[in-house]
Amino acid sequence: MKRELSKNFEDIYGKGGEVRLFYAPGRVNLIGEHTDYNGGHVFPCGLNMGTYLAVRKREDDLLCFYSKNKEELGIITSSLKDLSYSEGADWTNYPKGVIWTLKERGYALPCGLEVFVYGNIPNGSGLSSSASLEVVTGLALRELYGFHELSMVDLALIGQYSENHYNGCNCGIMDQFAVAMAKKDFALFLNTNNLSYQQVPVNLPGFQIVITNSKVKHALVDSAYNERRAQCEEALKDLQSVAAIDSLGDLDEDSFERYQEAIKNPVCAKRARHAVYENQRAVKAVQALTEGNLVAFGKLMNESHRSLRDDYQVSCPEVDFLAEQAWENPAVLGSRITGGGFGGCTVSIVKEEGVKEFVWEIGRKYQEKLGLQAEFYIAKTDGGARELTE
Repeated sequence: MKRELSKNFEDIYGKGGEVRLFYAPGRVNLIGEHTDYNGGHVFPCGLNMGTYLAVRKREDDLLCFYSKNKEELGIITSSLKDLSYSEGADWTNYPKGVIWTLKERGYALPCGLEVFVYGNIPNGSGLSSSASLEVVTGLALRELYGFHELSMVDLALIGQYSENHYNGCNCGIMDQFAVAMAKKDFALFLNTNNLSYQQVPVNLPGFQIVITNSKVKHALVDSAYNERRAQCEEALKDLQSVAAIDSLGDLDEDSFERYQEAIKNPVCAKRARHAVYENQRAVKAVQALTEGNLVAFGKLMNESHRSLRDDYQVSCPEVDFLAEQAWENPAVLGSRITGGGFGGCTVSIVKEEGVKEFVWEIGRKYQEKLGLQAEFYIAKTDGGARELTE
């Protein structure tokens, strides 16, 4: 891959100078969805699909970007003199947002650069292609320009800030943190309230993680995401009138039931219910996995999907169909939507000997019922963002 990446870079930008290569994985979240901006817990792992980036410094202030995934756009250029967001910049608003955030924090780039990107995370799948691009950009800039005081956690926070304040999606920290800090064969049990975390072995003897891509992505994802966050903030404000809490993650199920009448808007109450109960599901799921109780882990995944469908309302008919068909399959322990929602993927825990039949059966029914072709990935865990060296 490194040789191919270097050749692709030279084909676009020409030979000469020092070209450095970087990689960041995508991520799949096993449980704990829409809790990361509510002070709760999440449980993602890195995936063996991600974003490759080749980069070289320029002597002027030009920023040149080329994506093998969007070859029809050619080289998109901008300048260090004008880092403002623009629709015409298309996908390059993600790396530009990281450059802008670094400048805001006192790490202005002294010269421009040439960037070649290739990603094999399916677009719109909810497997964090944008976070992967943000973190790999941050790592490349740190190494290229000597910003070595920035830790990997700093790079995750910079990626989140750029997505929030530059690209306008009010996401939590989970995606960027998982991309930066992932470890092969482990998942991150992250407390998003204080960023404390533990690496938990993904120990699923006799089972595999299967990701099913619905191949649909509804256009309202960013606006609805921001709306959900605002609704949770409104619920929190109401709850703070009767309880001494800093986030929805401070509540357990019993305390939520005790205080929920303080939430004036019934829709906001549903959103808060999901955030509180999902946080507790994540804690219980990690405990179940650690104890080897995979049946309990699977049941919690199913409960998570129902809550995301009914209380948080971020699912869609296509993904609901995939989850419900998985629940009926005897080889499946649990299945749920993963990612921001409104399309994207489900993640399922499937018996190894039943994976082939699962893929065939679910794929056939999805095609027959909805006329859509699903994609399936047998998930392998991977480590976090890194430079590709010899």
